[in-house]
Amino acid sequence: MKEIILIGSGGHCRSIIDIIELVGEYKIAGIVDLEERLGQSVLGYKVIATLEDLEKLRKHYEYVFIAIGQVKPDPIIRINIYNKIKNLNYKVPIIISPRAYVSKHSIIEEGTVVMHDAFINSNVKVGKNCIINTKAIIEHDCIIGDFCHISTGAIVNGGVVVGNGCFIGSNATVVHNIKIPDNSFIKAASLVK
Repeated sequence: MKEIILIGSGGHCRSIIDIIELVGEYKIAGIVDLEERLGQSVLGYKVIATLEDLEKLRKHYEYVFIAIGQVKPDPIIRINIYNKIKNLNYKVPIIISPRAYVSKHSIIEEGTVVMHDAFINSNVKVGKNCIINTKAIIEHDCIIGDFCHISTGAIVNGGVVVGNGCFIGSNATVVHNIKIPDNSFIKAASLVK
């Protein structure tokens, strides 16, 4: 198995661990987080380093995954970390739950996670470093930009274009053929039409 480092030790990290363990392609070597969390354990995996240690860790590890959720409307933390790990030549895989459905006629870019029971229909393009959360539905012919978070239970109907850095809240619904500008924040349970 390939060893992987996770960045972030919060609730989203626990969900990522669950999926990685189910898939069985990677062995989690440890977690990178804040200095005050060094030595703590998350579901049996230790926080072994801080972000400042990523260059040193690159000598030992090839794969890394950002396990920090996006709860604020601005994805800047995830973007900055992504740029840092790419500059250090880490490989950033795609993580897809075995309980998700992703059409073979869709494209998912690196660093994206597709969580349990999410559904991605045909001719969809999901950009890099996105979170497609539990039970989210992305219908046919959609384009999801980079660094987006499609939250739990959100529905993105056919032909929608979601700009970079967007957050679509839990149980929000976006009707067909809408274009959502970059860095938009859509509240939970909203209807966008």
